[in-house]
Amino acid sequence: MQRSRLLAAALGVVDELGYARTTVAHVTARARVSRRTFYELFANREECLLAALESVVDSIAVELAAAGVEDLPWRERVRQGCWTVLSFLDREPALARVCVVQALRGGSRVLERRNEILAGLARAIDDGRGTRERARACPPLTAEGLVGAAFAIVYGRLLRGEREASSLTELHGELVGMIVLPYLGSGMSARERSRPAPSCSPSRSVDGAAPGTMGDEGDLLAGVPMRLTYRTALVLETIAEHPGISNRLAGEHAGVSDQGQISKLLARLERLGLIANGGEGHARGEANAWTLTPTGVQVARGLRAHAPGRAKKAAS
Repeated sequence: MQRSRLLAAALGVVDELGYARTTVAHVTARARVSRRTFYELFANREECLLAALESVVDSIAVELAAAGVEDLPWRERVRQGCWTVLSFLDREPALARVCVVQALRGGSRVLERRNEILAGLARAIDDGRGTRERARACPPLTAEGLVGAAFAIVYGRLLRGEREASSLTELHGELVGMIVLPYLGSGMSARERSRPAPSCSPSRSVDGAAPGTMGDEGDLLAGVPMRLTYRTALVLETIAEHPGISNRLAGEHAGVSDQGQISKLLARLERLGLIANGGEGHARGEANAWTLTPTGVQVARGLRAHAPGRAKKAAS
C-alpha cells in the first residue's frame, strides 16, 4: 500500500511540477509517507518514476491482452492496438502527460526504458512486411520511423494541451492509415482513415452482470459496469486500508488533487454499490466516511489478484 501511494504521488507531482522540479520531498509529502519508507522502497527519485512508468505500461499491456490483439491479423492488430493505447491515454490524462511528455526529461534509466518500449512497438509494426509481396521491400527502419512519427504527434497534442478541445482517439484513423500505407498501399490506407473507429475500448466490454453476481476469481471483475482505472484501483485499495476515510484523504492517497474529480469518482463507486458512506457528508461541515461494501471487498480482492506485478511474480 505504501508503494502504491508513492507511485500515485510521483505521477501526480511530476504531472504538476515537471520531472526536473520534482523532489523526493514532494513525493513523500503528497503520499503522506516518510522519507525513510521511500528509501526502503526506492533508491532514488528516478527509480520511483521508473516504477511508476512500469505500472502504467503494465496496465496498458493488460488491456492489450484483454483485447486479444496478438491473435488478430496484422492490420487489425495495428488498428485495435492503436485504439486501446489512445483510449487509455484519453482516460488517464495525467498518466499520458507523464509517460509521453515528462518521461523525455527523465534520467538515463527512464530514457533507456522508453527506447525499449518504442523498439517493441516498432517490432510489432515491422510484422507488416509479411503481409504481402510489396511490403517485403520496406526496410525495418520504416517501422521505427512510423512509431517515432506517431509518438511525436501524440507528444505534440499533449504538450500543447489540445486534449481540452479534442480526444487523442480522434487521431486513430489517421494514425492507422499512416502506419499501413507503406505496407498495404494507398487504397488500404484511405479505407483505414475513413473506417469507423471501434465503438469502445476492449476492456469496457462486460457481460452485463450486476456487481453482486460475480462468479469465480476469473470473472470477479467482469460484472463491474465501469472502467476500473489505475486511479480507481488505488481509491478502492485506500478505502480498504483506511475504512472511514474522507474524500480529501482518499484523493491524496490516490494522487487525485482535484476535489471535484475525487468526489465524482467516489459517487460513481457508491452508485455501483462498491462503497458506502457512513459519515454525514451531506450536512454542512461534516466529512464523508467511506467503507467498502461486501461487493467492494470482492472487487478490491480481484484487483489485487489481477495486478500485473503480482501476475509477473507468480509466473516467475
